[in-house]
Amino acid sequence: MNQRTRIKICGLTREADVLAAVEAGADAIGFVMYAKSPRYVSPARAAELARLLPPFVMPVGLFVNATDAELAEGLAALPNMLLQFHGDESPEACNRVGRPYLRAARVTADFDLLDYAQQYSAAQAILLDAHVDGYGGGGKVFDWSLIPRNVRSPVVLSGGLHAGNVLTGITQLRPWAVDVSSGVEAEAKGFKCATLMRQFCAAVRQADALLAEADVNQPD
Repeated sequence: MNQRTRIKICGLTREADVLAAVEAGADAIGFVMYAKSPRYVSPARAAELARLLPPFVMPVGLFVNATDAELAEGLAALPNMLLQFHGDESPEACNRVGRPYLRAARVTADFDLLDYAQQYSAAQAILLDAHVDGYGGGGKVFDWSLIPRNVRSPVVLSGGLHAGNVLTGITQLRPWAVDVSSGVEAEAKGFKCATLMRQFCAAVRQADALLAEADVNQPD
């Protein structure tokens, strides 16, 4: 039977957006601690925003090729956050921190996800994003048909998701979670739209309902 798809909304910078994301139904809130990102927040600012989160909504800290000192600063500010490595970090670098983490993968036609998941077998999940210049998916959708069905690690679908396509992504791939950023922004990067977040979360729940119905109707 299909389980509920978790929802991560990433790149939040404002108190009102954090509250709206939680109200919409987000399971995790992502804070970008990569200084070159337009959605960057400092560890201290991320900690301020995370204080608004109720129990069982997870703060996630996104890092790109961070130094040990930068990681330590982030963890000191937000000791309970889940790490997300979105750069060129090796398995050894990710594991050395000794904390639960997500590992982002940039999907291309020749990308071997099965091998990648094996290399990062200690990751809580593999986050699948589009391959663009720089780091992050740039709001682009990649070819979902490239994803094999027999990945042992939980998969987080990301890259260009919005309320209009997330239902298809979930019903096609059945990921453990979905991750959205630009797809719920109506203004500048880092400024989320409460309406778009509600629509996105509602589309995820609709996809789950369709999958649950399909599972029930499967022949024995």
